[in-house]
Amino acid sequence: MSPLERLRKSIETVFFGRSEAITHLLVGLLARGHVLIEDVPGVGKTVLARSLARSINCQFSRIQLTPDLLPSDILGVSIYNQERQTFDFKPGPVFANIVLADEINRTTPRTQSALLEAMNESSITTDGQTMALPQPFMVVATQNPFEFEGTYFLPENQLDRFLLRIQLGYPERSRELAILREQPGRNRLDRLDPVLTADEVRVLQGQATQVKIDPVLMEYMMDIVDATRKHDGLHTGISPRGSLALMQAVQARALVAGRDYVTPDDIKEMVAPVCAHRVITRSYMANGDVSTAVRIMQEILQNVHCPL
Repeated sequence: MSPLERLRKSIETVFFGRSEAITHLLVGLLARGHVLIEDVPGVGKTVLARSLARSINCQFSRIQLTPDLLPSDILGVSIYNQERQTFDFKPGPVFANIVLADEINRTTPRTQSALLEAMNESSITTDGQTMALPQPFMVVATQNPFEFEGTYFLPENQLDRFLLRIQLGYPERSRELAILREQPGRNRLDRLDPVLTADEVRVLQGQATQVKIDPVLMEYMMDIVDATRKHDGLHTGISPRGSLALMQAVQARALVAGRDYVTPDDIKEMVAPVCAHRVITRSYMANGDVSTAVRIMQEILQNVHCPL
């Protein structure tokens, strides 16, 4: 059994939701990206993130984001040491390999910015010193839909820091019955043993960058990107950073599937989770509607010719 198969099997012992959610989480890990899970409470967002962390022998931390949380509560703080008469830096929970940021849209924009800056740079700067975060470094953030009270919108430039934004949805009836019978999140999560080391994850991340993409498929991706920039329903299309994110995601998706080459299906599966949160729809500009981006991306996929 390959390392990725072992990792998937480990997560599946406690997470009984849709298998594509596990696939997308593994894509984020291999592509050195961060994943935003947006859905209603109670569908397994935290269980999914924690099961990934416990399946890898690395540092894990969980941040419960609340309105009164300060940036220093996440990044760390310098404390005066009277014996040495110096300031000692006490690292915050962001200094871990996998960070679960629960309910990221319940904290203030100032604290959101501090976390998202660390995600972008893989380092933090405090008291004039820059400190690198451990590698691999991945943030799995969860958020409730914006319709819920007490939430703060993530600005578009901060959403762009997430490689993927995914939704879990409700599990199938048979899977939910299994959840009721076995209660895996309660009984098994704490007993989950690591199946990969941090070094093995770094090797897999290197392999993902070597996955081959046919030039014809690169042109196909650019056709999709160009279509977002010309679509009447979009105010802003995909940026070059978004194009790069799509390429990294499809390479990782191919590796998760056990291949060293990209297929058109890899691209089609990754377009919505990678691109939908990177575009700005005209309906959002007019009335704050955030629900049409995925539909528009699916429409673009249907209209852009697939060469293979």
